[in-house]
Amino acid sequence: MQVSIEKALLKRIDTDPETKKRGRSAFIRSAVELYLRAKERREVDQAIRRAYSGKRDEMLAEIEDLIEVQQWPET
Repeated sequence: MQVSIEKALLKRIDTDPETKKRGRSAFIRSAVELYLRAKERREVDQAIRRAYSGKRDEMLAEIEDLIEVQQWPET
């Protein structure tokens, strides 16, 4: 597999301590894995926001009793 990388980015990669310790391939694998996990997390967060958007009142009605029980008594 071949990947084209701009010289400035390659220089940044090569000066990173992780690259010096583990090598370029390991650094790039790690960076890609991190990127894909972050992307997946963003997609899950977006799906959750879409699923619950516009349902504030419905969700509040479901938990109002619990919220009241959890409140500290007034003194």
